[in-house]
Amino acid sequence: MPVRFLKNTSEITDVTMESPLPVLVTNAKPVPVDALLIVTTTITSNIKDLLDSAIAEQPTVDGCGQYRRLVWFYFRTASAATSYRVLARMIDENGTPLGTGWQQLVLGTLPGGANAWGRLEIPIDIEGYYDQYRIEVWRTSGEDYTLRSKLIGVR
Repeated sequence: MPVRFLKNTSEITDVTMESPLPVLVTNAKPVPVDALLIVTTTITSNIKDLLDSAIAEQPTVDGCGQYRRLVWFYFRTASAATSYRVLARMIDENGTPLGTGWQQLVLGTLPGGANAWGRLEIPIDIEGYYDQYRIEVWRTSGEDYTLRSKLIGVR
């Protein structure tokens, strides 16, 4: 039995590809996102951020206070066990960190195998609004490989 709907005040029509069921979306707001970083990193056993920096005080991304969440998309070219750590901090109006060091948000193992896409939300449990993030990666076993990353900010 076909599904029908009232096309206008006097015509009942079957649902088809040419005449789909009308849908009215209410209270839908577009979620603005911005690409913050697109980078390729060689993953080694050395701890470094996605920008290849081993300088502990150097942020991977800055100016993130407007985003409630970051989403990290990545593509792994090998299945070597890889650890990652996401650090965050706030800065004052002059760009100076409010305190020393970083607050660790996440520490874990990068999911996925060889030639696989992955997706991680930062912060995972809480809303963000941090000014700076540092995303560190390092291989814990296996051979060096290439990691392609795209980081977006969600308002």
